[in-house]
Amino acid sequence: MIIVAPVLLILLGATKILQADLLPDEKISLLPPVNFTIKVTGLAQVLLHWKPNPDQEQRNVNLEYQVKINAPKEDDYETGITESKCVTILHKGFSASVRTILQNDHSLLASSWVSAELHAPPGSPGTSIVNLTCTTNTTEDNYSHLRSYQVSLHCTWLVGTDAPEDTQYFLYYRYGSWTEECQEYSKDTLGRNIACWFPRTFILSKGRDWLAVLVNGSSKHSAIKPFDQLFALHAIGNDEHKPLRKWFLIVLMATICFILLILSLVCKICHLWIKLFPPIPAPKSNIKDLFVTTNYEKAGSSETEIEVICYIEKPGVETLEDSVF
Repeated sequence: MIIVAPVLLILLGATKILQADLLPDEKISLLPPVNFTIKVTGLAQVLLHWKPNPDQEQRNVNLEYQVKINAPKEDDYETGITESKCVTILHKGFSASVRTILQNDHSLLASSWVSAELHAPPGSPGTSIVNLTCTTNTTEDNYSHLRSYQVSLHCTWLVGTDAPEDTQYFLYYRYGSWTEECQEYSKDTLGRNIACWFPRTFILSKGRDWLAVLVNGSSKHSAIKPFDQLFALHAIGNDEHKPLRKWFLIVLMATICFILLILSLVCKICHLWIKLFPPIPAPKSNIKDLFVTTNYEKAGSSETEIEVICYIEKPGVETLEDSVF
């Protein structure tokens, strides 16, 4: 009993130490991250970056961070690293907040929020484009060794209601890490760009990345406000010609022809064709030329009676002859 008591005290002390290290208590103070910044890294794309607070008490626990998007659309999520990429429209501005969190099965501890903001780009109201629509078209490409299809992009829009007559618009698209400026425009009666055509793009028809489109402009009389929009490829997915479907049909027809050829050869070799499809006899030229012979064998008699019935048809005269032998 004297030996067991110290052992129990040692185990109890070790348990308390582990609980103090692994389970946060209310006395732990979480400090907010520092150096929180928002940087534009591409069309409709930003990078959120921060650093852990250097004055944060170090314990044997894993600190995480909660990110909250305030504008243009509210969203929130958690992460274990100190940066996050966001794909979002930017013509309305962008703002976000981040805080340090520590959670377990019983409670959630959190620091105060720190925030950063990107202001909306400058421009006069009513000068940005409206009704931006974009469609992709997938066609077969026999001139490229990289892939068997090519995706084109076509976008249209309307001029802003308060845009000056000398306004000129310019369109850019980003897909993944590739950004390209439009070179082929359609114009209205005043010579303003109102549509764009990319005959060849780096867009993947079955890709999962967002298609980001930006249209900005210039004028001598007013600052033109830019406009950007995100498109999901499946929502704008106009595949008129699919090379895979074409090749599938070719292979299917070739397979059917090969099977039919093999079956015909087997039938010919095994003479199954005649057995399965016997020749049909040709009909007689005159149905009335009928010759019927009937044999009768009388039971209990050694004689055999043969009856022959002949039908002879002459013009205007019918003769019936019965001969019994």
